[in-house]
Order: sequence, then C-alpha cells, then structure tokens
Amino acid sequence: MFLSTSVGISQVKAPAAFGPVPTKNQMRVQEMESYAFVHFSLNTYTDQSWGFGNEDIKLFNPEKSDCRQWARICKAAGMKGIIITAKHHGGFCLWPSKYTEYSVKNAPWKNGKGDMVREMADACKEYGLKFGVYLSPWDRNHPDYGKPEYITYFRNQLTELLTNYGEVFEVWFDGANGGNGYYGGANETRTIDRTTYYDWKKTYELIHKLQPNCMIWNDGGDRGDFRWVGTESGYVGETNWSLLNATGEVPWNNLHFGVENGNAWVPAEVNTSIRPEWFYHPDEDTKVKTVSQLMDLYYNSIGRNGTLLLNFPIMPNGLIHQNDEKAAIEFGKAVKEAFVNNLALKAKAKGTNVRGNSEKFGADKAIDNNKDSYWATDDAITAASLTIDLGKPTMVNRFLVQEYIRLGQRVKSFTIEAFVDGNWKEITRGTTIGYKRIVRFPSVEATKVRLNITDSKSCPTISNIGVYNAPVFLDAPSITRNQSGDIIISTNDIGPLFFYTLDGSEPTSHSEKYTGPVSTNGKPAVKAIAYDPATSKSSPVAVEQFDICRKDWRILETQDKNAYSILDGNTATVWHQGKDQKMPVDLVIDLGKEQNLSGFKYHPDQGMWGPGIITHYEFYVSSDNEKWKLADQGEFSNIKNNPLWQIKRISPEKARYIRLRAIKNTENNSNCGYAEIDVITE
Repeated sequence: MFLSTSVGISQVKAPAAFGPVPTKNQMRVQEMESYAFVHFSLNTYTDQSWGFGNEDIKLFNPEKSDCRQWARICKAAGMKGIIITAKHHGGFCLWPSKYTEYSVKNAPWKNGKGDMVREMADACKEYGLKFGVYLSPWDRNHPDYGKPEYITYFRNQLTELLTNYGEVFEVWFDGANGGNGYYGGANETRTIDRTTYYDWKKTYELIHKLQPNCMIWNDGGDRGDFRWVGTESGYVGETNWSLLNATGEVPWNNLHFGVENGNAWVPAEVNTSIRPEWFYHPDEDTKVKTVSQLMDLYYNSIGRNGTLLLNFPIMPNGLIHQNDEKAAIEFGKAVKEAFVNNLALKAKAKGTNVRGNSEKFGADKAIDNNKDSYWATDDAITAASLTIDLGKPTMVNRFLVQEYIRLGQRVKSFTIEAFVDGNWKEITRGTTIGYKRIVRFPSVEATKVRLNITDSKSCPTISNIGVYNAPVFLDAPSITRNQSGDIIISTNDIGPLFFYTLDGSEPTSHSEKYTGPVSTNGKPAVKAIAYDPATSKSSPVAVEQFDICRKDWRILETQDKNAYSILDGNTATVWHQGKDQKMPVDLVIDLGKEQNLSGFKYHPDQGMWGPGIITHYEFYVSSDNEKWKLADQGEFSNIKNNPLWQIKRISPEKARYIRLRAIKNTENNSNCGYAEIDVITE
C-alpha cells in the first residue's frame, strides 16, 4: 500500500502554465529586486536637469571620482546592480567613444585618458554587482539627430557599450525624444516619430545578438522587457499585473496597474531618485529621502510585485554625497532588520486543499524557504486558504507572500486573518500578489495567521510566505485638517498606533486612540504620538495649531472644481491657474462670513516640473467683494530653495473676502501653482 501511494503521489502533475510567463532573463532581474541608477554628466556642472548639448566639455573634471565608492554604497544599500548614464540627453559620453568628440576623451579629467563606464563596470565586478547602461536615444548635441544617419551613430555607440565592458544585465532607453537642442550649432527644435524613427526592432536584434542575457527597458518605442509605471515618485499600483498587451499604445492605467488579461509578460520597474531630481543639485542636499521614506518606497515597489531602481546623483567632484550615503546605508540595514526573522519558518502550515493530496504540493512548501517549491491546489479550486500556526501568541505586523510566477500570475484577491483571543479577525486585504507582495498592518498578537485566496484566474501556486514583526519607524506623525474640519493623523509607516489630544496636554498611550478622521470645529491645538505596542516606545510629539475651519470657504472667479484641492489640508495635492491667465494673477476666496484677519499662509506646489511658485505678491481684503484694501505686499524670500509654508502677518482687518495676487514667479512666466491657502485670525 505504501508503494502504491507513493507512485500515486509521484504521478500528480504540476499545474500547467496559465497565461504569459517570465523569460529566464526577466526572472533573473525580478529576483534581483533592487538596483541602482547613477546620474552623472556635463549638466552636473551647470546645475541643470538636462543638458542642452552645448555645455563646455572642459567643465568635466571630477577630481575625486571613485566608482568604487558608488558600488560600495549601493552594495551596502542592498542593491544588486548599477545602471550608469553613459550618455544622457545632452549627448556627452562618459566613455571615449570613437564616434564623437563630445566625450571624456576631450575632457580635462585624467588628461583625456579616463573612461567612467570602464571604471563603473570594474567596480561592479569587484563588489559582485550586475552592470547596466543607460543610453539616451535623444541626443541634443549631435548634428544628425532627426535624420537616418543618427540611427547608425546611435547603434554604433550601443555596440561599443555592449561589446567592450563585459556582461550587461540591462540597457535603459529613456522615453524623452525630440525637442529643442544645440544639434551641432543649429540651435533649433527637432521632432521625430518615436514609434518609427529608431526602428527599434533592428536595435533589439542587435542587443540580443551582442548581449543575449540583457534586459531592455524602453518607454519610447517597441515593448521592452520591463515597463515604466507612469510615475517617478517611487510606487506602483496596489493592483499590479506583470502583464501588458504586446502591441498598441499603453495608457497610464495600464502602466501603473498592468493588464489583468494581457498577452505579454512585462513586469513593473519602479524608478525614482533618492533626491527630488535625477542629477545633483546643491540645494537638494537637505532634501534626501529619509530611511522611513525609503522603506515606504520599498513596500510600494518590491512589496507590490515590482523591482526598485533607485537613483544616486553624483556630485561634481565625482562622489555620492555623504547625506545620500548615510540614508542609503541605513536603508539597507532597515530592510535586513525588517525581514531577519521569518516567524513562519518555525511554524506549521495547513491548506484547505492540496493538489492531488500530494506532499509535493503541500502547504508546508510555502514555508520551506525554497523558491522552487510551492503549495498548489487542484485545477478546479480557485479559492483556498492556508493557515500558519505560530504555536503561541506572537506579535506580527508584516505578511509576505509570493506566487510561483514561472507558471504565470494568478491571484486576483486575498485577505489576511489573525487568530486573536480564540477568534479569527481580518487584518488586511489585497488584490494581486505576483512575484512578491508585502502587506503592512498595525501589530497584532496572534497564535495563527491565515491567507485566504478569495479569487484566482487559475489554481493558485504559492511559493513562499513570510510572517514578521518588523521594527516600525516612530517618526513624529503628520497632522493635517481637511476642508470639512476633519483631523487626519498619519506616518510613512504602517504599524504604529496613534494617540492624540485636543486640549493642549501631552499625549501618551493612554490618551485618545486615533481610529480615523476626527471631526473638529474652531481652532484646535492637536498633539499626537506614534506608538509601537510591540516595544512600548513612542515617537516625538507632533504639534499642529489650526486656525478657523474652511468648510464654508468658496473659491471665486473659477469653475474648476480641482481648485478646492488647495483647501484639503494635503500639500501633495495642487492646483494651477488656467494657462490663459497672464500676470498679475488673482486667487479670490470667500471665507463664508466676516473674520478678524491678522495674516495669511501660502504653500507652493513642490513638484519638480513647472510648479509655478509665486515669489512676489499683493494681498487684499474686502468685506463686500467690491471695495478692496491692500493689506500686504512683498516677496516670499528664498521660496524656490525652501518651498514650504510661507506665513505673512498683517495689521488686523475685518474681512470676508481675500485676494492673493501673484506678481511674479520663479519661472518668469504666468504659471501660478498652489498646494494650500489658509488665513490667520485673531
């Protein structure tokens, strides 16, 4: 009987692949999870976002350049590879290309004998990192850009990069194509058809010939091996299918969320920078992402079935700034600390269904720390549960789950439950899983944890489950108030509990617990802390003093409902005046009733591109919206470098209407952007 049963078990077939599946190359890079960008070029020396193509080659002289420093930092940050901007839009080449004079061979750096691409490739090899190259299709320096001759030049340079520097794991083609530029002295605007000009099919054939294991990222033409996610902010959709359709245009929703029934495997690569911009700017030295912000990126990229491509701008001296270095190394440590102890490895697992009742597909295969084994159900079962018995009450706040994506991505929805005090309690729910999904939730003490797959395109295949009690970041929480007067308390992390007071007293873990928006009137003084029940530790106290409620305010002289985003309490939501407006530009608000005004507050749009930051203003008040009095005028000093709340006091005035008149902005045009507007009352 034993022999007969064994034979029966061995004959249980594995699930057939469902839908598109990843190639070996795609799988290899997906398993890298995180890798780095380094941005360095001539525009580093001119403090520009992009080079125009006419920057003086003599500027390039990074006297302390050290690619080994870059590699060391990226390695410590947990990155598995580095992609260097061999040529950005300005056309300057970081290697001595024989096809142009606009390269390091004519720069003073190392007397024209330097090769930054070579040094990067060597440093990657030394530190055990994969090496990749970014080559901009757009070249604002080359005289032939826009003509057929440029494609030959472009492929010649690509050939140099793919034959002279060893194995390349990814080649990155930016989606920016055509526009104004130097173009060999023509100083004109050139446009191309990005779908046909580069003849990507032949370029891809060249790449596959020269580097068979190389991945292609391309946002500007034929479908690459990975896709852009529609934003450079560092996150992909909570629902994230690793699928697109092989042909046709890709709208934003498809970039961000994938296509559930797409016919091509095109996973998400989340690209973002450790600073606001890609190239180094001195005024961003204080704007490096914090460790908690970087961890948030991690959970919203790798933890949402994507890979993370994190950029490090290089300073003019050729080094990564010490602030970036510190944040990156601490980030690497934080990831290790969060996932050092998988509580599931010592647990027992039980599934509601096991494929053919075979041990080969048993529930324990999801917790055996083997990426090549998996729990699977019978073909007809597309909803099933897997319970992990922790053996005793255990604090948990993270749940990691992975599908065996070599057979396709299947799961459409799931819930996570915890067994607390003898009862099952739902603690979170989600949609897709894919290669890796990590969900965060406030710490709960549970004896068991259960994954319920509630819908799947085919029988689920779960290769790995992790249960963790990760350290939470106890940063002082953010306290905001929306237009309705509701107080909202939050942090970058999910896990801490919040406690608050409205009477000015210091909050403790015995104060009012925050469970959702708190309705307020008047001018509340809110104090709050983040609290970790696992360690009984608290954050510093956050304090916010709010003025009058804005629920009765009306924005006049515009029909754009989006204008009310400047009253929602969220500085990340912005509104811009219509493009038909010309300076001076007015923003008029009805406060609902007469108020005793003693000042106003303006928060600019903090976006990188065309934020429309107002620098010079006039502020008027009125009781009837007809007779206006100039209450203040002047400048928001240093607002470009410090785009935060601008607070201006005025002599006390009774008024129902306010008018903020923009006189000038940082861009010397008529673009006027606002994140928030508020008043100060007596």
